[in-house]
Amino acid sequence: MSGTRELAQRTLEAFRRYLETADTQVKNGILDAVSVLLGERMAGLLEENRKDVLAAEGSGLNPALVDRLSLNEKRVQGMMQACAEVAALPDPSGKITDMTVRPQGFRVGRMRVPIGVIAIIYEARPNVTIESAILCLKSGNGVILRGGTAAFHSNLFLVRIIRDALQSKGIDPCLVSFLESRDRQAVDELLLLDDLVHLVIPRGGEGLIRNVVEKSRIPVLKHYKGVCHVYVDRQADLDMATRVVLNAKTQRPAVCNAMETLLVDARVAVDFLPRVLPALQERGVEIRGCEETRRLYAEGVKPAAETDWTEEYLDLILSVRVVSGIDEAVRHINTYGSSHTDAIITRDIRTAQSFIKRVDSASVMVNASTRLADGGVYGLGAEIGISTDRLHARGPMGLEDLTTYKWIVLGDGHIRE
Repeated sequence: MSGTRELAQRTLEAFRRYLETADTQVKNGILDAVSVLLGERMAGLLEENRKDVLAAEGSGLNPALVDRLSLNEKRVQGMMQACAEVAALPDPSGKITDMTVRPQGFRVGRMRVPIGVIAIIYEARPNVTIESAILCLKSGNGVILRGGTAAFHSNLFLVRIIRDALQSKGIDPCLVSFLESRDRQAVDELLLLDDLVHLVIPRGGEGLIRNVVEKSRIPVLKHYKGVCHVYVDRQADLDMATRVVLNAKTQRPAVCNAMETLLVDARVAVDFLPRVLPALQERGVEIRGCEETRRLYAEGVKPAAETDWTEEYLDLILSVRVVSGIDEAVRHINTYGSSHTDAIITRDIRTAQSFIKRVDSASVMVNASTRLADGGVYGLGAEIGISTDRLHARGPMGLEDLTTYKWIVLGDGHIRE
């Protein structure tokens, strides 16, 4: 038996035992223990993270990606807070819904149950290690974590914290496993273990996700990229629009819910573009504009190519297009977008309703930043990822999205005639 198969086998066996014994109190106790250990071992964690950051900087990694990799006291406290928030959420596992009485007298309903063993394959952000593990644990699942090599030391330290917390509560630590091998062959092998692993969730760049989808025999929940738009309508409050646009692009540009394309109605473009584009440039944003954008505001604006409309920059770069109105804006979003998150700024409720109905995205915002598309912000506690798929889950995925259901039939000697 290979090392990867053996790891998955141990995780599955630990999951089956966990399924039999862990109630909500036990699950919350584990999350509390994780939080306590994060606080107690923060100095050691930051020391390990510093190794990863120095190596990343030495290799010339993009500064925005180095930021995603970096931990500090505030971010570790955010992990601890996530443990508390997820512990406070209702436990979806075991909940019975839609119970009905059939004409023959027996009852039929559906019970939420864990999916099983979930493999999480992700890149630079070590926060994902904690978020993924605590959501899987609270929903009753086992998890195999495989983080990016850039965060290897940070992830390994965090997994040891989680496993120590499990052991302190009498739970098999193999319930949370870490694929330590940096060889991509180990990941390829994991993706073939459909007899041991029940779901794969990749989190990272489009290349990683497409590679997982192409090689996996296991069902995959994913989004390929986040080409997010903000459309400033002719009825927009331009002060509000400026605040939202600046936040959506510059608050944290290297994440999947950052705005990549700004669409502006031609009727307000002459006033709005000279207001918002200099403010973006002051924050270091490179502007790539359509011909009309460059006519209205030419200073420092590069011409946009066709490829810019589908680009997920994950950086301080923004494509800008002037459109004739909501119809052209919706066509642009549905043609070039990634079905992730798109926003409209408008004071006209009918225009807003039209945008919500017609834009084909997992999250649609009205007078709000695309940066709000997040499981924590939506009240999910933390998120396991964002899905643009249409089956099982869509948008930020929280606890309930890590469960499936089974049918429950309650009878009194009923038989089929």
